[in-house]
Amino acid sequence: MDDMFFVAKIRATAEQLNIDVRFVRSEDTAIEACMTGQPALIIADLHSQKISAVELAKKLKRDERLKNIHLLGFFSHVQMALREEALAAGFDEVIPRSAFSKNLAQILQG
Repeated sequence: MDDMFFVAKIRATAEQLNIDVRFVRSEDTAIEACMTGQPALIIADLHSQKISAVELAKKLKRDERLKNIHLLGFFSHVQMALREEALAAGFDEVIPRSAFSKNLAQILQG
């Protein structure tokens, strides 16, 4: 995740809720992390410059061992084409940044 505001917000909220979170910086690291300790949820910034969230979703959904991990992406509400692309790639939910920020605690609690 590139946006340090969201990294800090996610980290602080997770700490308050006593929820373990891990941040990765590449698709390969994300796949490796999923293989070693399958997460209940993957949150992706669809605007990330470091990780193609769409490609990551495609890779996860093609792998029988990882395809059931819940994928949530957040995006700028004006980029509806990106939302549709993410859903087509396999994201379970794609929500605007504002809804993500507002509902972060509920999202992390599952």
